[in-house]
Amino acid sequence: MTDPQPDATGQPASGKLVDVVLDEASIARSTPEVEHDRAVAIYDLIEENAFQPVGHPVQNYILNLSVVEKRLVLQIRTEAGDDVITHVLSLSPLRKVVKDYDLICESYYEAIRHATPSQIEAIDMGRRGVHNEGSTILMERLNGKIAVDMPTARRLFTLVYALHWKG
Repeated sequence: MTDPQPDATGQPASGKLVDVVLDEASIARSTPEVEHDRAVAIYDLIEENAFQPVGHPVQNYILNLSVVEKRLVLQIRTEAGDDVITHVLSLSPLRKVVKDYDLICESYYEAIRHATPSQIEAIDMGRRGVHNEGSTILMERLNGKIAVDMPTARRLFTLVYALHWKG
């Protein structure tokens, strides 16, 4: 990943997402749990993120996410609404991890209803591990295009998962 250049304080300078818009045509309504995860991911992403399109000035950005023909489309605009860049990524490298994540999420949500706390914790640890794997793959796919940190990549993976598994 390309690291942002340091600012005057010596900290890495990075842009920030101030809004994330999910393309309604790309997503369908889902279970209450997935809807909740999606809303929390957007909220958390906007609250705290490091998001810097490579080769563009450090500023606030708006991200439109959609899936078109099994490709992830990341349309980036400035806070003022000016187009910055659009990246289109194949979702193929994420297909297996998203499928695994979907299965473990189903197990997790079922466990919440019926399992013991230790069983829930074990499933949740596995869920977080698969989530981290997907986030790492997403960071690799964004390398050279958009610099993000791991917490930002985790929240973006949650949204990619929500978009990828339409209907």
